[in-house]
Amino acid sequence: MASLDRLDARAPVSAPAMPWEEARAVARAAAGQPLPAVSRGLSEALGHALAEPLTALTDLPPFDTAAMDGWAVAGPGPWRPHDGGILAGERPGPLDHGAAVPIATGASLPPGATAVLRREHGERTAADGLLRHRSPDPVASGRDIRPRGQECRAGETLLPAGTTVTPAVLGLAAAAGYDRLAVHSRPTVELLLLGDELLDFGLPGDGRVRDALGPLLPPWLGRFGAEATGVRRMADALGPLSEAVRHSTADVLVTTGSTADGPVDFLHLALARAGGRLLVDSVAVRPGHPMLLAELPPVAGGRPRLLVGLPGNPLAAVAGTVTLAAPLLHRLGGHTDRAPRRAEAAAPLPGHARDTRLLPVRLIEGTAVPLAFDGPAMLRGLALADGLAVVPPGGLAEGSATEVLEAPGR
Repeated sequence: MASLDRLDARAPVSAPAMPWEEARAVARAAAGQPLPAVSRGLSEALGHALAEPLTALTDLPPFDTAAMDGWAVAGPGPWRPHDGGILAGERPGPLDHGAAVPIATGASLPPGATAVLRREHGERTAADGLLRHRSPDPVASGRDIRPRGQECRAGETLLPAGTTVTPAVLGLAAAAGYDRLAVHSRPTVELLLLGDELLDFGLPGDGRVRDALGPLLPPWLGRFGAEATGVRRMADALGPLSEAVRHSTADVLVTTGSTADGPVDFLHLALARAGGRLLVDSVAVRPGHPMLLAELPPVAGGRPRLLVGLPGNPLAAVAGTVTLAAPLLHRLGGHTDRAPRRAEAAAPLPGHARDTRLLPVRLIEGTAVPLAFDGPAMLRGLALADGLAVVPPGGLAEGSATEVLEAPGR
């Protein structure tokens, strides 16, 4: 049983719950200006946001290239074939009018070439040794050539600042001549898992449950742009929690549990001891309404820190993550806001009487299909979900449009 001195320190009564959309807006605004820009090698820039537009350093392609294997030809044909050939990476000499030379896909076109005759379209006749087009139609000038600058010209803006660096962005940057990118720093996050009842391994029982959020949250926070610097298990005690909140150097501290007013819910008191200022204290959303967002004083002269308090139930914590942590981390890391993803309800989506509801759904042919096992302590529905449908108070009828929040990893 908990000792009496621990039961005496109760959290203060919370203010009325903030509407869900307002809470997300407050989280975005709390980020302030994005973190400073840094230079990163391509292999280190993945997941960051571009701090400046990506501008082509060269034409793409940088020279005329063959789009197919075949022959580079000069003029309408028939052509006198040359021996040898041109491979990618070689710098060919000029091609005389009426001549042809074998060429590989991606190889630089020789000066004087007017088209590429595909291998399967060419035929050498035994009588005169000339190369001819199998079709009676002439080979159009420019056929199967990727002309210089077809994709972009040097100096052209390829992507705006704020774009998330994905594998495709890395490939484009490399093709455009970049070795390093100017990106915003990723916000550092420390995760505190609160609860005497949590087990790290083995079967639950005897009042103990397995910690589901320790494995779940770090990769999710990473997909939202964060860099996890540590995960700590903490007992339900005010002193250690207060010290952790006061001294964490992470840009964002994320806690799980202790957000309500139960007998060992000490987060509000720990925030008060650390000089924190509540920005959001309970959100009108189900599951997860006892979530919070607070500003913390700087450590060692840095910028103010932020704390996202998630409920302890797994699906409720996920709701808090997409409501408060995701928009905060996205904006803090300099990422441009994405257009909301929308879908039609494939069936009636049940809602709460007064609050917004976040409901796990599958996306099938543009429709949102609700999933079972959607209680605040359940993860079975989420494991199958493509996202969380935003259901307004009272629910949605079949065919109604709904926003669907990203479920990272799907």
